[in-house]
Amino acid sequence: MHAPYVWVHFPGRNSWDVFSDILEKSHVVTTLGSGFGPAGEGFVRVSAFRPRSIVLEACRRFKELRK
Repeated sequence: MHAPYVWVHFPGRNSWDVFSDILEKSHVVTTLGSGFGPAGEGFVRVSAFRPRSIVLEACRRFKELRK
């Protein structure tokens, strides 16, 4: 089955802080994992429901966060 979502785990961090950091530093909107219940805490969800060029740009921005 194909799913256009990726769940990314950030151990030891809460979803809201991760969401805020990503938005502030890369201007990419993710979804808080905690919005899906207690088991989602520490995760953000990234969607690929956009045109390919936009998804690739988001990936480029995510790579920049690692530097």
